[in-house]
Amino acid sequence: MKEFEHLMSVWQGQPKPDKLSVDDALKQVKKGIRGITSKLYWGIVAMIGLIACAFIITFFFAFRSPATTIGIVIILIAMMLYLSFIVRHYHILNKHDLTQNPTEYLNTLKEYQRNRARVTGWFYYIFMMLISAGLALYFMEILEDAPLYFELITYGSTAIWFLFITLYLKPRMFKNEEEKLNLMIDRLIRLQEQFD
Repeated sequence: MKEFEHLMSVWQGQPKPDKLSVDDALKQVKKGIRGITSKLYWGIVAMIGLIACAFIITFFFAFRSPATTIGIVIILIAMMLYLSFIVRHYHILNKHDLTQNPTEYLNTLKEYQRNRARVTGWFYYIFMMLISAGLALYFMEILEDAPLYFELITYGSTAIWFLFITLYLKPRMFKNEEEKLNLMIDRLIRLQEQFD
């Protein structure tokens, strides 16, 4: 009997799941979304600036080889594709007001998360292949008169940089953003369950 009473006291002593304050949950989710949309916004601004620079280089500098121009055009296409993706993601996250309809916003976040995971995986590799091909064509003329060791250093450091981004930085960045999205979705689900 003592064991049963001890078990009951332990069970009753368990902390009750804390109720999530509506205002706190909404503030935290808004803050998280604001962080993601802010990064997307500055990514859009930076990409527009880079596209403008690449456009100026392509059409206002005289290159001897058409391969150089083709390389820059390939880079421009890759950057415009990436810009279209981040503008789309920015609009998905920014178009709904969380306070108006949290359930609809939760569904939007879940859809954004699924689309981002699916698209980011294959698009990233296409983007890197286009950038690599464009840079290889661009470097053909730019490094034409350079010594062999400088060409090897340039191509080698570019390849190492791409490998570093692909194998080290990309997984950590996407995992970090995925964790933030999961936390926001979890908060909204907990909030929704309180009212169900």
